[in-house]
Amino acid sequence: MRALQLVADRDLRAVDVSPPPPPVAGEVTLKVAAVALNHIDVWGWRGMAFAKRKLPLTIGAEASGVVEAIGPGVANILPGQLVSIYGAKTCSLCRHCRAGRDNLCENVGGVYGFHLDGFAQEKINVPARLLVPAPPGCDAVGAALAPVTFGTVEHMLFDNARLEPGETILVHAGGSGIGSAAIQLAKRMGCTVITTVGSDDKAEKAKALGADHVINYRADRFEGVTRKLTKKKGVDVVFEHVGADTWAGSMLCLKRGGRLVTCGSTSGVSTQINLMQLFQQQLKLLGSFGCRMENMANAMEKIARGLVHPVIDTEIGFDGIDLALKRMEGREVFGKIILRLDDGASDQAGGGGEATAA
Repeated sequence: MRALQLVADRDLRAVDVSPPPPPVAGEVTLKVAAVALNHIDVWGWRGMAFAKRKLPLTIGAEASGVVEAIGPGVANILPGQLVSIYGAKTCSLCRHCRAGRDNLCENVGGVYGFHLDGFAQEKINVPARLLVPAPPGCDAVGAALAPVTFGTVEHMLFDNARLEPGETILVHAGGSGIGSAAIQLAKRMGCTVITTVGSDDKAEKAKALGADHVINYRADRFEGVTRKLTKKKGVDVVFEHVGADTWAGSMLCLKRGGRLVTCGSTSGVSTQINLMQLFQQQLKLLGSFGCRMENMANAMEKIARGLVHPVIDTEIGFDGIDLALKRMEGREVFGKIILRLDDGASDQAGGGGEATAA
């Protein structure tokens, strides 16, 4: 069978590998349907591994699949089911796992596609405990986007930032996968949404998703525009995942008692904080990583009901991966690039297809 393997830094190849053996107790064999590309794939492509790993490494941290076979003792998953795959190998035994706080697992065995062989292969064996069945009305692409694209945002906005209807939120990088999800989820609950993008073309697409105000950060200072839009009061929540380039401005955009929630650092991992601003304005800084499996289920239910939709930049096959990663690295993408392994690929990653509902 075929797989996408990183054999060296910036050297990614479609290779032939052996199919997985029959599943053992507690395992399931999946026929992978769709893999959603993320910045974690770009980091791995660059060689930015934060733990020891062995090459070659199969990439892919966010995916869906169809159950092909189940191992002994698997009772909650059936052959033929479409499932979304949790991207970290949690233990299921520690106090956090037992309480449903999967992303706080004390004994996590690594992230698929980064520390462990990932999902960009035609078939894979995974523990059944990491699978969340997709509800009727949620297709393979929607299920593929539940673990990171929508699950991360659900966890950030609702578990951590405690976003409330009627609040104002600043969403950075509205053209990114999680940015496009955050715009929709915040707008759906009745918030005023301000977002930043890097081009006028992306601005129009962000408005179409429901953003009330869109700032081209290449043309205007987003903090100045945001302060003006809010009559110098600031926003209730900043949805931050850019990092060093936007951190100070994001702090300035918060109203007194506001919350900044962050899950990323694509522009740099270190920054400075004005401590007087932090305590005098009584700001709350919230770190967020991954999601809970319950977030995935909630996200797929909203997709199935048509309350939100995946925003797809391009669908690719194996041969489009190198160009896809370069476009992601250059921030040329609006929404998600999807690698289809179920013969659903419709385009190569060179054209920058229109953002569409899956």
